[in-house]
Order: sequence, then C-alpha cells, then structure tokens
Amino acid sequence: MKILLLEDNVTLCKFIEESLKKEGYYVDTFNDGEDALDVLNNGYSCFILDINVPSIDGISILDSVRIFNKNTAVIIISANHDLEKIQASYELGCDDYLKKPFLMYELIQKVKKLCDIKNSKIDFTNGFTYDYKNRYMKNGQGYVKLSKKEILFLELLCKRNTKIFTFWEIEDYVWEGEPTTLINIRGLVKRLRKKIPENTIIIIKGIGYKLNV
Repeated sequence: MKILLLEDNVTLCKFIEESLKKEGYYVDTFNDGEDALDVLNNGYSCFILDINVPSIDGISILDSVRIFNKNTAVIIISANHDLEKIQASYELGCDDYLKKPFLMYELIQKVKKLCDIKNSKIDFTNGFTYDYKNRYMKNGQGYVKLSKKEILFLELLCKRNTKIFTFWEIEDYVWEGEPTTLINIRGLVKRLRKKIPENTIIIIKGIGYKLNV
C-alpha cells in the first residue's frame, strides 16, 4: 500500500517513514505542500498530512484530495491544537486528527485501522493467492517471483477487485506518475499473465483492466 507523508520536520518525517516501511508500507515523503500537491493523483491509499508546512498547508492539501477522492483515508498530524484548525480538518473530511507529540505506535494503529483493506489476501484459481499487505504471490509450489511494477499492478487491481482501472490510473500508480505508453502497460500485463492463472486479468477494450476473481 502506498502512503503519502507530508511533514516538514525532516527528522520526524524520516522516523515516520522508516517506522511505516517496517510495517510493510510503501511511503513517499514530502516536506513542502506544493511538491505534494503535484502528485496527489499518483494512486495513494492513504495520506498523512502535517498542517504547518511550507508553500501550501496540510488543510489545503486535504481539500484538494477530497475534490477528486472522497474515500481515501487522510490522517492529519499537527502540533497545532487550535480548535478552528481541528474543526476545519474534520469539516473537509479528514478521518482522524493526531496531535503532536504522539507515539509512533498510535499512528501505525490508525493507519492499520483506516487504510488497510479488510481482506488482505486475494484467492485466484489453481491454488494461487496474492497477499496484498505483504506484497507477495504464492502457488502450490511456493512463492512466485514478481517485479516491482508487477507487484504495484496487482496491488492496484486488488484494491477493488470489481473495478475497471483505466490506463491513466495504471500509469499513475504503477509508473508512479512517470509518463508511459499503452505498449508498456500491455507488455507488463503480458509478462504478468505468464506467472498467474489464465484469465485472472481481463482487458476492457478502450478502458483498462480488472481482475476476474
């Protein structure tokens, strides 16, 4: 699962990043609100936002997130105990507000509660399973070796296995915002299909891909 962390205290940002990575999360960190704003559409499953950061504050970033995504969890972390700031955060749709200083255990528990999918394992046919949380595929013979992009692609499809993910959503999530081509996406799918049960991934012509489970 990909998390966007916005925190301008470099030491604290690094500590949070390392703690979340130990729990198996993929974390992109930003110290400046404007830099974070540029990548909000890059397929994040969770946002952790400090309020008082340079350029664009965390509440404005929260507002931008909610314009295009009503459901992705947003956790505000802040040393600002101003009631108006707290109220504004909740009114704009934050899922939780954590006041600094806080225990790292507390933040991790909130991430697990708000951001993790309920069923972390997806069962395919022929004994194949994909563990969404721990990011690995297994079959009857053991682990299936997957590249980073193959893992990210499966992770995206497993987020909502009934949804059709468009080519642009795949580009944002799997290529992490870097431009790519339909040829590259189709090449990735072709390679992945050789490693998993037939017809697990189906194409919806002109739109994108979805899981067939």
